[in-house]
Amino acid sequence: MNEVVKIEEVLPDMDSWVIVDVRSPLEFQAGHIPGAINIPLFSDEERARVGTLYKQVSPDAAMKEGLDIAGSKMNLLLEQAAPYVTDVKKETLIHCWRGGKRSESVQWLFNFSGISSKRLEGGYKSFRNSAITYFNSIPNELKILGGFTGSGKTEVLKELHTRGHQVIDLENLANHKGSAFGSIGEEDQPSNEQFENNLFMAFLSMDRTQPIWLENESKSIGKVYVPDGLWRKMKTSILFNVEVDKEIRLNRVLRYYSDPATTEILKESFDKIRERLGGLEYKNAIQALSDGDLRKAASIALWYYDKAYAFQVEHWNKDRIIHFQNCIDISGTTDSILRN
Repeated sequence: MNEVVKIEEVLPDMDSWVIVDVRSPLEFQAGHIPGAINIPLFSDEERARVGTLYKQVSPDAAMKEGLDIAGSKMNLLLEQAAPYVTDVKKETLIHCWRGGKRSESVQWLFNFSGISSKRLEGGYKSFRNSAITYFNSIPNELKILGGFTGSGKTEVLKELHTRGHQVIDLENLANHKGSAFGSIGEEDQPSNEQFENNLFMAFLSMDRTQPIWLENESKSIGKVYVPDGLWRKMKTSILFNVEVDKEIRLNRVLRYYSDPATTEILKESFDKIRERLGGLEYKNAIQALSDGDLRKAASIALWYYDKAYAFQVEHWNKDRIIHFQNCIDISGTTDSILRN
């Protein structure tokens, strides 16, 4: 039986594996294979201690310390794994960072105790390399949905998905709506590495022969970034630009943010763009919030983001833009887009 598998054997059918990540909690938190469970061989402190011995004393001293730590944890590791490895329809796959000593030792323990397991060659690093390679050569045609803030792009993407089209919601994966106000009402953002991992899995779930719809985003979505390869392909794809009356957009923005946001949260968001907004407009926005005039404050924010988006569109290849004017409702906008 082959006890080592390559990442290329795993990616086509991720659901057939119970993936056990034996790296330390902080390593796992920084980024992991989506769906993996963390059963760390070493705690963060223990990993640091072994690493220090390796660098400052010798590899043999680090190995001895590692064996001493792992030896005392055998029962605990098996107990932690038990709830996950009972599914006979799935194979157990173990990995560490590079597929080395940590995963080898846990694999030995699992197999010795009767838990049949395989090890990922190259470890988590091989998964990361696959993700980066993929983003540099995405096979799908991309269709980019754009428009000023409040144009209803997210709703149009949902409607496209309902109608059977392939859609990846970058803002949903990033837990952020993509502006200084984008974190309002959202959960904490993933790390940038985890965002890329989740995005990679989203792409792999798609039919590569069919186009994928994405919303036009800045390179950064909050604190995470669109991978370089994907960003380059997005900027050379066709932009479906929906144009919506400002009052409609303003009403939509107020629905987005009026419930989850307090005045203080909105003021903090304006603080983030204070310098770029300009002293007078910043002062007017803060005064409007203090007066309870959310509509005026939102109008000032729209003015700022409209300028930023117009600049972005000006630098898009004009031959790769299709404009949809006087868009009013989501269903009608979606119909117009699909006719092109």
